Amino acid sequence: MSEGKIVVGVDIGTSKVVSVIAKVDEFINILGVSEVPSSGIKKGQIVHIEDAVASINSSLEAAERMAGYSASHIIASINGSHIESQNSRGVVAVARPEGEITDNDLTRVIDAARAVSLPSSREIIHVLPRSYFVDGAEGIKDPIGMTGIRLEVDTHIISANSVSIRNMEKAFSEVGVDIDAVVFSGYASSLSALTDTEKELGVVLVDLGAGTTNITIYVEGAASYSSVIPIGARHITNDLAIGLRISLESAEKIKLFLSNPSKKAKLAEEEAPVERFSDEVDLAPLNLAEELKKVSKKTLIDGIIRPRLNELFTMVGIEIKKSGFAGQTPAGLVLTGGGARTVGATESAKRMLAMPVRVAIAADLKGIIDEVQEPSFSTVIGLIKYGANVEVTSNLPFGIAIPQLPGLKFDNKIISKIISFFKSFLP
Repeated sequence: MSEGKIVVGVDIGTSKVVSVIAKVDEFINILGVSEVPSSGIKKGQIVHIEDAVASINSSLEAAERMAGYSASHIIASINGSHIESQNSRGVVAVARPEGEITDNDLTRVIDAARAVSLPSSREIIHVLPRSYFVDGAEGIKDPIGMTGIRLEVDTHIISANSVSIRNMEKAFSEVGVDIDAVVFSGYASSLSALTDTEKELGVVLVDLGAGTTNITIYVEGAASYSSVIPIGARHITNDLAIGLRISLESAEKIKLFLSNPSKKAKLAEEEAPVERFSDEVDLAPLNLAEELKKVSKKTLIDGIIRPRLNELFTMVGIEIKKSGFAGQTPAGLVLTGGGARTVGATESAKRMLAMPVRVAIAADLKGIIDEVQEPSFSTVIGLIKYGANVEVTSNLPFGIAIPQLPGLKFDNKIISKIISFFKSFLP
């Protein structure tokens, strides 16, 4: 990978569709970034194909223009309360007992672990090895090259609703790109937001999005529990709109205004000389349609935002207990996603969960990094990292592969059109 591999990640969220085009070598070199408001997507799921296609197309085209690269294969995120997880164990006999364990043995044992009973409406999207056992020896991370007779693996399996996957595939096919992999948003965020030390110690990742909150728990270096809570930062916006009797757009402006550290610092400086107005927030610069000029900070934060955050992190605590790994996460909680910047989120998480909390952004980036150094980009950067290890397979018939010659590029969109043209003549 000396020249680097181009990877395109598309994160489909409740509030926005983010596309990133990057060249991956030792670092992730960001070539193109685009963020557009999403439509046709609710709580992480596509609910209107045409609107979703328009959002995805707009986001992807803007990133392509910036990068000067035409995307034909992408890595997509999947989200929603239909995501479920379970842990499974697979056991096989090593093909050559007197020889070494090979890649083929690993493939067979993971396939054995994959054989779990699922409803026909569900599909497995990830089988993540947690730990291997060779003849009863525990805690092996990579058994290739070892000698043994019996090989076992503990895996973490993440499954999704088949209909949601088909809808996503249809949306991207209408955009004109192929999906190389579908990745659970919470797992993608963990790839970019967590350090190896945190994963090894045991950590809880909370990806706080607009419509959903994703939870991924790592124990002993491996993902061990995943779930989705159908509540997100947009519920805080709704509460502000109802509490102040204003529109959702105005409520979102107020929430972002309160959550932006630079604006808050500036606000504090302006308010410092006048003691008696210290509790009031000046909303005049926002030019709200309702002409709301001032409001009590205590009312906003203590009365509206904090109770919703407390409720959210109480639900996170219930999920942690449900996982069975409650006492095995000494690295604490890592908060990421667009909602991580919400005013009071870190304090609320510390108070409700009694564990250390930090807000994470993706690291080790080069190129156009100004836009992506925010918690809201953790998922899409994780998709890039995931995509760096995914092999692109050709969609041509009869197993025909396109030769990868230096300096020679093929556009898959054109090739697909040519194949469709010839197919039209077949009886």
